[in-house]
Amino acid sequence: MSGKIKKYVVPNLPYLLAFWFFCKVGTAYRLAAGADFGAKLVGMLKTMGPAFESFAPGLAGFDLLVGLAGAVVLRLAVWYKVKHAKKFRKDAEYGSARWGKPEDIKPFVDPKFSNNVILTATESLTMNTRPKNPANARNLNCCIIGSSGSGKTRFWLTPQLLQAHSSYCVVDPKGGVLGQVGRFLQRKGYKIRVFNSVDFSKSMHYNPLAYIKNESDVLKFVNALIANTKGEGKEGDPFWTKAETLLYCALIAYIVFEGPEEEKNLNTLVEMINSMEVKEDDESFQNAVDYMFEGLAKRKPQCFAVRQYSKYRLASGKTAKSILISCGARLAPFDIPQLREIMSYDELGLDTLGDEKTALFFCISDTDSTYNFVVALAFSQMFNLLCEKADNVYGGRLPHHVRVLWDEAANTGQVPELQKIVAVIRSREISLCLLYQAMSQCKALYKDHAETILGNMDSVIFLGGREQSTIKEISESWLGKETVSMYTESRTRGQSESYGQNLQRLGRELMTMDELTTMDGSK
Repeated sequence: MSGKIKKYVVPNLPYLLAFWFFCKVGTAYRLAAGADFGAKLVGMLKTMGPAFESFAPGLAGFDLLVGLAGAVVLRLAVWYKVKHAKKFRKDAEYGSARWGKPEDIKPFVDPKFSNNVILTATESLTMNTRPKNPANARNLNCCIIGSSGSGKTRFWLTPQLLQAHSSYCVVDPKGGVLGQVGRFLQRKGYKIRVFNSVDFSKSMHYNPLAYIKNESDVLKFVNALIANTKGEGKEGDPFWTKAETLLYCALIAYIVFEGPEEEKNLNTLVEMINSMEVKEDDESFQNAVDYMFEGLAKRKPQCFAVRQYSKYRLASGKTAKSILISCGARLAPFDIPQLREIMSYDELGLDTLGDEKTALFFCISDTDSTYNFVVALAFSQMFNLLCEKADNVYGGRLPHHVRVLWDEAANTGQVPELQKIVAVIRSREISLCLLYQAMSQCKALYKDHAETILGNMDSVIFLGGREQSTIKEISESWLGKETVSMYTESRTRGQSESYGQNLQRLGRELMTMDELTTMDGSK
């Protein structure tokens, strides 16, 4: 009831005052001397005062009629004015972009400094992804863009680790970050795990096959493997990639679901590929792997491994030989003795990062990208494992938030379906931070999905750079325009000199491309 009163009665109260006023005017007109309208109007000068001496309106029919007519006319005039009103947005005609102030960011900051993600020297973001006011909820995904030397690693990534409020998975070029914060994190009670592709003697073991539990995991891993070992240049006929996928799925499924525990690793996959001899002139020839699958087909004719291998076997001898050559080239890095030893068993525990405070470092070379694809393989498995564990074990949210700080994101491979992953990890207490030298690196790697990935980053930090497409998008699309005023002066000299000054409004980028080009990380 109170809502209806507020909606219908309160807006019409001013018209009751208008009704009272016009009733008084009607009384003054009725009491005025005169026989015609003009004389009555003149006479109202004397009767207006007496008519308003009493607060009570006149009860004569004429007075009430004048009061009602006046209130109705006023109401219609206001309705017409509102209906046909022009919309003005003063000082926002060409854009309303502006720089934020401390009071704008305040609702998004936790009063306790250690409970925040550090964005800049003056801006932070609370770790609480479910604040009391839903309007203040933000995901913790962010993208940091800065050219070489702008301070992405030293001035942004390292302070994130010093907050020590989450579990961390860090890509660490050259291992410098680990050397700076490793001891500190240990004192804070963190378990430190390291995969070091620069010096394998300082690395823990990583076995991707240890995390495969079902047929779906096999296919996910194979897709990640192919996406990150395809090399440079234009892709060839997709037939060969699909044929390789069939063979990898069959062999990995056999290794994981049928092989002994000590052989469940990628070394066994490489050995099986190496032992698959093919004779082009003898279609009936069978190698050792063929005999293995023949035996498996008798025991489990409908299993995933057998079904995939039977499709691969449809290829002729010449085609099968080409497929095996392609597989051998793709798996060449796994033939290196140091990598074979590292991948013989697993110590990283990718599925346990959210169980307790853990810091996992991937130390990679910034000059040699031979082993960088391992990072993308691990990340593609880690995201899936953590999401599944959050849903199946912890009711949808990990007990410890996992922050993935992906430095050199353009040089460490591609995570398949990242555009989908980055959209759903927030609710599981996982966040992703991508560090690029230019936005074009993300677009080159993920093509049409780059916009979706960047669109799921609530925070974008620009530390400076000169790459034109990045600067243009930041200036025109992200910052937008503000409305500014401009004076123009004109002066005409002649027989009669004239001078004019004109004020006009126009739109201007909040920060122009030239200003962005010359800025540095300190701004």
